Amino acid sequence: MPTDLLSRLKLEKEAKIPGGIYHKIQIELTYNSNHIEGSRLTHDQTRYIYETNTIGIEGEALNVDDIVETVNHFRCIDLVLDQANYALSEAFMKQLHNLLKAGTSDSRKAWFAVGEYKRVENEVGGEATTKPGEVSAAIKNALCEYNATQNKTLEDIIDFHAQFEKIHPFQDGNGRVGRLIMFKECLRAGITPFIIEEDLKLYYYRGLKEWRKERGFLRDTCLTAQERFKIYMDYFGLQYKD
Repeated sequence: MPTDLLSRLKLEKEAKIPGGIYHKIQIELTYNSNHIEGSRLTHDQTRYIYETNTIGIEGEALNVDDIVETVNHFRCIDLVLDQANYALSEAFMKQLHNLLKAGTSDSRKAWFAVGEYKRVENEVGGEATTKPGEVSAAIKNALCEYNATQNKTLEDIIDFHAQFEKIHPFQDGNGRVGRLIMFKECLRAGITPFIIEEDLKLYYYRGLKEWRKERGFLRDTCLTAQERFKIYMDYFGLQYKD
């Protein structure tokens, strides 16, 4: 078995190997990223949907969008692995958003642009974001600067993430798309990726808000998450850089 993370993930994905790190990432990344954004599915419910492709939950009212976006997020992770070695692009971002929001109630709203940049102004945490008419140029500029950087560091990846979230290019789903992009870019750069878990949510939000003034908040949150991910890698016998 390969000992580098991306090769192992691709192998387990293609071979449909249960119980490995691919299996674990599908559940942990999907549950935590969706939960941060308000999904009410539990960890066990998320795992059950992934492992059985059924819901099987009695005596409880569930939000259909939570279920659809959970299944969609599994597919988004597969896309991240398939595209991990390619340079980050607008087309990839839009494809992720399209996969995440396909079949949701949002996709049936005339003003909601699934797989396209937002058409209506939005805020994040009470903070203004980039106007719809300015999103395309802002994303192009951020991508141009980011892709021009060779030998990307964790700091480069976090910085792009902070810019992406500040622009908030899509009507909804920006956090999940942004965190999937971070995961992809870590894999591409050979950097240990990470999952922002529920207990880190407030630190993560604070870090994004304060990034331009104080980078330590978000950097330390991501490093904490990275150390947790290394525990997974140790368990599955995978190598990583210290």
